[in-house]
Amino acid sequence: MSTELEHIWSQVSAELSATLDEPIYRIWLEPLRAVDLTGDNLTLEAPAQTYRWVRERFGRVLQTAVAAVLGPDVTVEVIDAQSKRPSQPSGVRGSSASAVPPQQMQEACGNPKLTFDQFVIGDSNRLAHAAALTVSELPAHAYNPLFICGPPGVGKTHLLRSIATFIAAYSPGLHVRNTTGESFTNDFVGALSSGRIDAFKANFRHVDVLLIDDVQFLERKAKTEEEFFHTFNVLYDAGSQIVLTSDRPPNDLQALEDRLRERFQSGLVADIRPPDLSTRMAILRKRAQHDGIELDDPLALEVIAKRISVNVRALEGALIRVVAFSSLTGRPLTAELASEVLDSLYPRTETPPRSIQEIKAAACEQFGISTEELVSPARTARLAWPRQVAMYLARELTQESLPAIGREFGGRDHTTVLHAWRRTEERMSTNASSRTAVEQLRTRLAGLPADRSA
Repeated sequence: MSTELEHIWSQVSAELSATLDEPIYRIWLEPLRAVDLTGDNLTLEAPAQTYRWVRERFGRVLQTAVAAVLGPDVTVEVIDAQSKRPSQPSGVRGSSASAVPPQQMQEACGNPKLTFDQFVIGDSNRLAHAAALTVSELPAHAYNPLFICGPPGVGKTHLLRSIATFIAAYSPGLHVRNTTGESFTNDFVGALSSGRIDAFKANFRHVDVLLIDDVQFLERKAKTEEEFFHTFNVLYDAGSQIVLTSDRPPNDLQALEDRLRERFQSGLVADIRPPDLSTRMAILRKRAQHDGIELDDPLALEVIAKRISVNVRALEGALIRVVAFSSLTGRPLTAELASEVLDSLYPRTETPPRSIQEIKAAACEQFGISTEELVSPARTARLAWPRQVAMYLARELTQESLPAIGREFGGRDHTTVLHAWRRTEERMSTNASSRTAVEQLRTRLAGLPADRSA
């Protein structure tokens, strides 16, 4: 690198480091080298294993930083340092997945439509999504193992397949094994009975990334647990990435051996909860847009989102049923039609809207405190947790704004309410007793007569 080019690249690097978070810059862009500046084209070299991802994700960022230093007419080209292979221009987003053989993609992913682009991010799944994307970008360098847990139908399998799709597209040299706890068990039993245990071990232990869906299926299967324990250790010691999903957190898998639970907890445990109303609306809008569904009444989606609250699969299934009914009967797709269809398929079982006063009263009754104590300035543990839970449910079960909720809890501001909501979410994801307490209060509120809600 010439002195002039080195000086230019140091200025561009300074722009990049000021724009991006330090870990992202250090991992992805710090290894880049400027190798040529000819006319209005700056050529950068990136490591072979990351150059395609740098081009796809950071093309605009690179172009902006270079424009700030050299002017808007200069373009950026990223090349593979190993093969000197040019990429597409940074401003052009290509489909790198097309370079992956379809059969390889199908074997790794099962369904290539399940991608990060199609995953709707909300407060209920933000941590799990971020962790899954991170291990896709840097297998075995960030969270290993990654354990994603949550009830059925909330997106665990979608994230697992997204990891497989991403790695197949951007790191095709890595060997990915994507299976389920049930398949692992069946394959192991079949290998034992046929005397092919060595072939079985080779299939699961000689991989770079192992993705296991529904790992809770291994419970109460002693021999399979032992085999998976050794497989886990071999892969972990070899530096392979392991990602597991389950319908429960590791602590709740009591039928598993302690040593296996301990390994599941040794990395990052990220939970996914049922989506809130805004996330359900986003999911429906994205599905409608993806499928080209024309809505005669935008409120139809709101009817579906309010009726189906705990399961993304059921949510999308309800949309399909409503659309099908509209198409078959020739009736416009309206909120009235959606309500009519769902009345017969999904009875109204969700918690009716509640008032903040009802939530406060139920919280005081459950935790054995007075209303005055609940809204008081006191911050003792005996009062702080019930107050946080009550504010959490006030946000979940009412249509009141954060400032309005804060006013009902002793004149607190909206940031306090948001902190209480986040704190409750954190405790629910890491502490089973806290999660139980919140769900008990939610159940208590659901049992109140509908005419008591304000």
